[in-house]
Amino acid sequence: MGNTLYLECTAGISGDMTVAALLDLGADRDVLMKALNSIPAKGFSVEIGRVKKAGIDCCDFRVLLDGQHENHDHDMEYLHGHCEEHHHDGEELQKEHQHREEVQVNCHNHEEVQGENSCSAAQHFHAHMHDHTHAQGPHAHRGIQEIKQILAQCSMTKNAGNLAERIFRILAEAEAKAHNVPIEQVHFHEVGAIDSIVDIVAVAVCLDNLEIDRVIVPKLCEGTGTVRCQHGILPVPVPAVANILKTHALKVEIMNIQGEFVTPTGAAIVAAIRTGDQLPREFSIKEIGMGAGKRNYERPSILRAMLIEEDFKEKDSIYKLESNVDDCTGEALGYVMERLFEAGARDVHYTPVFMKKNRPAWQLNVICGKEDIQKLEQIIFQETTTIGIRRMEMERTVLTREMETVQTPYGQAAVKKCRIGQQTRLYPEYNSVKEICKQSGLSFQEAYQMIVACCRER
Repeated sequence: MGNTLYLECTAGISGDMTVAALLDLGADRDVLMKALNSIPAKGFSVEIGRVKKAGIDCCDFRVLLDGQHENHDHDMEYLHGHCEEHHHDGEELQKEHQHREEVQVNCHNHEEVQGENSCSAAQHFHAHMHDHTHAQGPHAHRGIQEIKQILAQCSMTKNAGNLAERIFRILAEAEAKAHNVPIEQVHFHEVGAIDSIVDIVAVAVCLDNLEIDRVIVPKLCEGTGTVRCQHGILPVPVPAVANILKTHALKVEIMNIQGEFVTPTGAAIVAAIRTGDQLPREFSIKEIGMGAGKRNYERPSILRAMLIEEDFKEKDSIYKLESNVDDCTGEALGYVMERLFEAGARDVHYTPVFMKKNRPAWQLNVICGKEDIQKLEQIIFQETTTIGIRRMEMERTVLTREMETVQTPYGQAAVKKCRIGQQTRLYPEYNSVKEICKQSGLSFQEAYQMIVACCRER
């Protein structure tokens, strides 16, 4: 069974923030760098380090571009036409820049000691790339087919490759809709830019390495105002993000803060990996990863990722049908029970009661799902003398369970497996135990324990 990832996007999400958070969760750096060094492109290097955001220690993932490929994606003056300090505490910004300078010095000196799967010290990786098929330059654009060719040459698992391709396709569809052109004709710098390629490949590789199979994202938080890109000045959320939100039914909260918090790459990542938007009622946190963003707004750009484990109990609703019967024979009541079970009742039982005038009677109780109420009530009215049925909805807590078939020396037996924390409990089904008793001559308890032993051996 894989892991469950919870992404807390209260300060938006971008590609580099996601990579950093996943690295902080424990994704293998060596596996990541092997994939990034296999990208058939040039003009970039990758840096992994630590920064402080609002005093919080975070992992930082940076794609460093050369002069030809720089797109000013993290340049606040370019994006919003004002200085970074306008939305950022000057002292905090200075500390962050000082820390970044220290990180870069350590990176180039290569004197730090690295812990296993740790972001505790900075690393600087220069990817040695060769591009034999794509012309590079400040205006180099790539379409979806070129992206697929690049991904096919990357050193990553099939699962990671499929995920990366899905993220790119979501981006391409959003841009195609924004520009009203077929997806095959979309050539856009947002997807084709090398930093977007690196971010998306890195996210796919890290998710695959962490064995994530469930991702919960309750909502995305986005800002207001405008942002500058190669198409001009656009409203926030930008058209590509708005299209992804609409197409993939992602919940969004618009904050009363100026700035772009959700990038097209970030939105596409969520659309591609999200499996749900509701957290379990109860869960435990196994690991926490903090990913730093590069933009400086009133709300610090931090993405918090958590590996969570759902509680072993499931909670849902069940119905109880209840009726008093004082003039039915035992045979009739036995037949009613059989019919109710055959019709889908979860449980049926009788309780002896005394009714008014001290008349002895039976209280019939039927436990069932909402979908079976009507047909079960019809059986009760048909087969008993009751003239009224009380109906109650009740919440219940149940252990997670599954049915399993186990081979024994006397044939197959059905076993119900229930999990409570790390412990597994085994409950052989009554009919299976009864059949083995008939065939083997064992007592009920002997047959029951034999089935449990066979199941544990397997």
